[in-house]
Amino acid sequence: MAKLYFNYSTMNAGKSTTLLQASYNYRERGMRTLLLTAAFDDRAGRGTISSRIGLEAEADTYDNDSDLFTHVSHAHEAAHIDAVFVDEAQFLTEKQVWQLAHVADKLRIPVLCYGIRTDFQGKLFPGSAALLALADALREIRTICWCGSKATMVVRLNDHGEVVEDGDQIEIGGNDRYMSLCRKHWHSRTLDRPKHS
Repeated sequence: MAKLYFNYSTMNAGKSTTLLQASYNYRERGMRTLLLTAAFDDRAGRGTISSRIGLEAEADTYDNDSDLFTHVSHAHEAAHIDAVFVDEAQFLTEKQVWQLAHVADKLRIPVLCYGIRTDFQGKLFPGSAALLALADALREIRTICWCGSKATMVVRLNDHGEVVEDGDQIEIGGNDRYMSLCRKHWHSRTLDRPKHS
């Protein structure tokens, strides 16, 4: 039975690296994968999944209006697909998560989603909330706070490196805009070890 998987973490935990490695493993064995990423995340170029360590691959894109079940069905009819990989899964709509569940249930194709669980205000992204509710398997990809504890939260930074408290839920950025912290240091907004004189 094919399953819907949600691999989640904070920023900079290696989600895209893990996705690209897993897709490579399928392809190395002669299997075909379909990669999907959010259309508006163009940091590495539209339709490119890129990791911080330099790995990248071309991907189909989706936006809020995309019907992912239909997209995967048509691609599968054209050439057999063994697995679907979704990057930036936090940007999926609840409807699209259901569509991906149908890909697993009706087309019997495993769907592996990778995304961030919560935003900079500690609130669930809609796609992540739906995946936490519907996925057959959940896996946390871990990273650490500057203190060495497990990072579970993320703060957004302005151009001066200061924590931003308000704003739109979605703002594309990398290390220059976001920092992963443990819950304690997220709550206190402590971004680094205190400097001792």
